[in-house]
Amino acid sequence: MSSIVTEQGILHYESIGRGQPIILLHGWINSWDVWRDSMIALAKTGRYRVYALDFWGFGDSAKGTRTSNTAFRISSYVEMVYQFMETLGIQEAPVFGHSMGGTVSLQMALTHPDRVRKVAVVGSPVVGKSLNPFLQLAGYGAIAKLVWRYPIILHSIMRILLAKDSKKVRRMIFRDVQRTTMESFFRSIGDLRDTDLRQKLGELHIPTLGIYGTKDNIVSPSNAKLLQNGVKSAHIAMMTRSRHFPMTDEPQRFIETLTHFLNNQNGKIDGETSE
Repeated sequence: MSSIVTEQGILHYESIGRGQPIILLHGWINSWDVWRDSMIALAKTGRYRVYALDFWGFGDSAKGTRTSNTAFRISSYVEMVYQFMETLGIQEAPVFGHSMGGTVSLQMALTHPDRVRKVAVVGSPVVGKSLNPFLQLAGYGAIAKLVWRYPIILHSIMRILLAKDSKKVRRMIFRDVQRTTMESFFRSIGDLRDTDLRQKLGELHIPTLGIYGTKDNIVSPSNAKLLQNGVKSAHIAMMTRSRHFPMTDEPQRFIETLTHFLNNQNGKIDGETSE
């Protein structure tokens, strides 16, 4: 277990492997652990030093700050990643993100283009309005307070949304939600809901990968089309047997897709689709 001190408190991260750095970012009410198997697989290639971060308010990172109203926003998480890279002396690296973490990755590439070599998003919203309606509602303070006061409401909604997911995914989500707070819970998803990167995507000139599960009920797979239309260098992989967690639903194909993207200079992947 490793951590650094940032302007907003402790930032926890895990790392494995040797070689070129790769930074992995998790999604809403998740933690670095969503990347555990992928980290091991990438490290086994002997080419990469893989870092997985916990966003402020999630996992084992700082839960409360004097500026909590701004700490749990996409722009703040971008600066968190920047601070992490500065502290560890990482000048440039591929940045990959799942769900909310992918949106942060895209914004990181737009805000600090000299620090991001390649960017990959997994089930991530380009437009926040593509989130499942239950998640959009969670971004309102009054609703979040009600859910936090009566946990059975949150658990019931989660059971509905995750009913068709694997036991591994359900256990992970139910565990990680216990390690968040009401502030990070609703402020982060509220900011994500109001995010729209469509007009900015044309500014991306680095290899960009989008991985989406065709059965995703959390973030609409239609975001793949938005990414492909907006980024000239975008490569899209649609996982036909996956929901919101392709790294768990189709682990072998998922890792193969990531490694092909990493190993090819222009980011081209085998079996690329045009969704």
